[in-house]
Amino acid sequence: MNKGKIREEMLKLLKEQGEELRQRKSFQIKKKLFSQRLFLQSDTVMFYIAKREEVDTAGMIEDALKIGKKVVVPMILVNEKKIIPSQLLNPKKELEKGPYGIYQPKKQFMRKVLPETIDLVVIPGVAFDRSGNRLGRGGGYFDRFLSKFIKRNVPVFGLAFKFQILDKLPVLKHDIPVNKLIFA
Repeated sequence: MNKGKIREEMLKLLKEQGEELRQRKSFQIKKKLFSQRLFLQSDTVMFYIAKREEVDTAGMIEDALKIGKKVVVPMILVNEKKIIPSQLLNPKKELEKGPYGIYQPKKQFMRKVLPETIDLVVIPGVAFDRSGNRLGRGGGYFDRFLSKFIKRNVPVFGLAFKFQILDKLPVLKHDIPVNKLIFA
């Protein structure tokens, strides 16, 4: 199957999943993430802000802040097709709906963070395969952003529901796999 067809089918399954089940699985995924040695050792963690159907990161972000992690989230610059990492201190106060309906820091709360100071990156995916290859939404934002981390060996964790993990995905040269997949 091609990427477009897989993306279409996975997005349909994500939307059909009930909210209660999504929250229960998201909580299980959070417990797994927070028990990972690499997460525990990280000072600065970059999380994505989940869209309604994705693994919910709101509780993860709040709990990471409570335990003293420096939390960074993406700010999307559509014209430049890039992600700027920005520190988040108060999710309830500092976020607004941005491009593609994804929440991001309001301009007055943008606190640029140098990518080289990030210890761990947590990203979403529409689908993953057993080798860690990832299918995103098609914009290439995370692949371009993650290309900066490859030289430094910064761990990249993908969060997913079990049905999003396939045996094999079509992969292009610029696609960047995750180091670890956490799912429920």
